[in-house]
Amino acid sequence: MGPAAAPRSAPTKVLLADDEGLVRSGFKVLLDLEDDITVVGEATTGAEAVERARATRPDVVLMDIRMSELDGIEATREIAKVSGLKDVHVLILTTYDTDAYVFEALQAGASGFLLKDAGPAELLQAIRVVAAGDALLAPRITRRLIAQFTVERIATRAAEDRLAVLTPREREVLAMVGEGLSNDEIGAAMFLSPATARTHVSHAMTKLGARDRAQLVVIAYQTRLVRPQS
Repeated sequence: MGPAAAPRSAPTKVLLADDEGLVRSGFKVLLDLEDDITVVGEATTGAEAVERARATRPDVVLMDIRMSELDGIEATREIAKVSGLKDVHVLILTTYDTDAYVFEALQAGASGFLLKDAGPAELLQAIRVVAAGDALLAPRITRRLIAQFTVERIATRAAEDRLAVLTPREREVLAMVGEGLSNDEIGAAMFLSPATARTHVSHAMTKLGARDRAQLVVIAYQTRLVRPQS
């Protein structure tokens, strides 16, 4: 008798939140073709997105910024407040004329960003990396953009005070996260295993009260541990 087949992991559950029915339908048709992704609900307003997130507990919410009742940023903030939804990752849909909201969305608890004109492959990849908890910024939303809006709102608290809770190694890891490096890349740069690098990232999140890696990027810029590109 041969070895038992490895159990298949559960599909990534996705909630679609967009006030345009054609957009939601297009996303659903695409996602329904994937074996590892399943659409568990749809929402047409920000308030409905929060309600559906409570009911379906998705892994990822694909969230448009411009919606009625609550916009996508406020809906993201509400979802982040619910303790039972701490594992829900919000992937913000944005366009060039809404890029100014990127910083606010990160502060609200968003885990990633996707331009609405992204191709199918970009959408699927973004959902998978956000669901895995390793997302920083979606393709074509650059660190330079984040820096532009973050540095304008530098925290009033002195950087040294804020970073004092970190060990020197955790501070070094935070800087690398801010530069957009993955756990594998951090491990290689510091001669650590990816698992050890992930542990340092996790400790930095806990000590700094960050919801995820995306918020660590914000903190790295706020404290000027990472400088914006000129």
